[in-house]
Amino acid sequence: MTSLSQIDLIVVIVYAIGIFGLAQWVSREKAGHEKDTSDYFLASKSLPWWAIGASLIAANISAEQIVGMSGSGYKLGLAVASYEWMSALTLLIVGKYFLPIFLKNKIYTMPQFLEQRYGRVLPVIMAVFWLALYVFVNLTSILWLGSIAVHQVAGVNQNAALIGLGAFALLYQLYGGLKAVALTDIVQVTLLVLGGLVISYLTLDQIGGGQGVIAGFDVLTQRVPGHFNMILEPNHPFYKDLPGIAVLVGGMWIANLSYWGFNQYIIQRALAAKNIGEAQKGVAFAAYLKLLMPLLFVLPGIAAVILAPGLAVGDEAYPTMMKLLPTGLLGLVFAALVAAIVASMASKINSIATIFTLDLYAKGRGMSTRAEDGVAVVEGQEKHLVLVGRLVAALAVVIALIATRPLLGNSDQAFQFIQEFSGFFTPGITVIFLLGLFWKPATEAGAIVAAVTSVLLSYILKMSIPSAMLPDALNAYLFPFMNRMMFVFVVSLFLAMVVSLLVRGRGDANRVTMEGVTFRTTTAFNVAGLGVILILIALYATWW
Repeated sequence: MTSLSQIDLIVVIVYAIGIFGLAQWVSREKAGHEKDTSDYFLASKSLPWWAIGASLIAANISAEQIVGMSGSGYKLGLAVASYEWMSALTLLIVGKYFLPIFLKNKIYTMPQFLEQRYGRVLPVIMAVFWLALYVFVNLTSILWLGSIAVHQVAGVNQNAALIGLGAFALLYQLYGGLKAVALTDIVQVTLLVLGGLVISYLTLDQIGGGQGVIAGFDVLTQRVPGHFNMILEPNHPFYKDLPGIAVLVGGMWIANLSYWGFNQYIIQRALAAKNIGEAQKGVAFAAYLKLLMPLLFVLPGIAAVILAPGLAVGDEAYPTMMKLLPTGLLGLVFAALVAAIVASMASKINSIATIFTLDLYAKGRGMSTRAEDGVAVVEGQEKHLVLVGRLVAALAVVIALIATRPLLGNSDQAFQFIQEFSGFFTPGITVIFLLGLFWKPATEAGAIVAAVTSVLLSYILKMSIPSAMLPDALNAYLFPFMNRMMFVFVVSLFLAMVVSLLVRGRGDANRVTMEGVTFRTTTAFNVAGLGVILILIALYATWW
């Protein structure tokens, strides 16, 4: 455990005051205008591309991912970068094929899409699931691992760090809603990138004996060549985590499509765009930022193999590398770490408020709603619903603070089960949305079967593999979680299609229209997409 110097502390305080003030300033309203649901939940449908791209990354990257990516880099090497690099390609698919349908149908939440496409039962089930996931898994994990990082780097009492992070993330977005979060995320992401670049530069320079980062990188690749294989062989000790070619053509696609395409706190940024063109430019910008992430967070972990050999836990790699930072820069990088925690938490808090208020509270109270420019407008109830959203945001943080230590402090097993259980839903969610978007015969009965099959089959395989009843080859294939996810996806997809054909839905159940939807994209988006693909080909060809 280290502690911050006075200069470092001043840097962090300036950051905190500056970002809080900026959030309130960018989300202010014109004289005489009170915030309505459009302003609070979808940033007035006015987000420019740079805010969308930066906010997508800020919502995605938090302390547990920074520390976790670096720790995985320390243990298994560059292969973990596939999570980031394949996400870049996924974002392009989301921008080209998913967003045109969502924006044309004026979708503002994922449960709302499910209601317009399937009926009224499924969206309630999924809304409750997402709320539970965001509060008890996402918020608690960010709070706990973020507080550990703050404790280790700054020497702050962990309980104080827990409360401080939760309170700051809540207050930071409580007044302004999504606009306060999204329009300040460019600052948060800039800090993230700067902080990561500083640590990567210093670690590589030290490995290279002060001869610069290129010399340091050459030394690093020569001394730990085994850490620079992107596709792991079956005999690799971490093959079960990243099963070879499956990262390119297997189960990773299921996780990525679910996360980037059908996840409220991610997709909400793109749904708040000025128009489809801005949304697509935003996801292209985010794709390039994802290509950069391994340089910022995986590379320092690999460097730690040389600079800090023998670490008991891989997750100690990033905090250990932070100790290389001189006074002042430590404050900057620590501020970047806090920025990641706060931005990611604020994103989830706002999405919790959005789903509860618009998908459960308003509809449960029978409030009259209409879609206006893609936003749920509740007649005569705008002020009331914004208040409900703020109260729910505060309540979510309080619940997460209370639940964090029981879930993570005393029983890692319980939390691991909760995390894995949430992953059990991923194949089913992907099936439900892909069929809903692109297969007209899909019905609510089929979608519910997909969700149930996904959870039950995932759990059965988790508990029974390897099994004496199965051939060795099938046991070997199903043992890695990523392969199990692909298998469950295929089974869930098949059953959903069969049930949909057997059990017909109501004639008026599908209110999602494809009329006027076009998958043609601008030259700028196409060029940006081609650039991402060429970079990915070069990266995998070099480090295969």
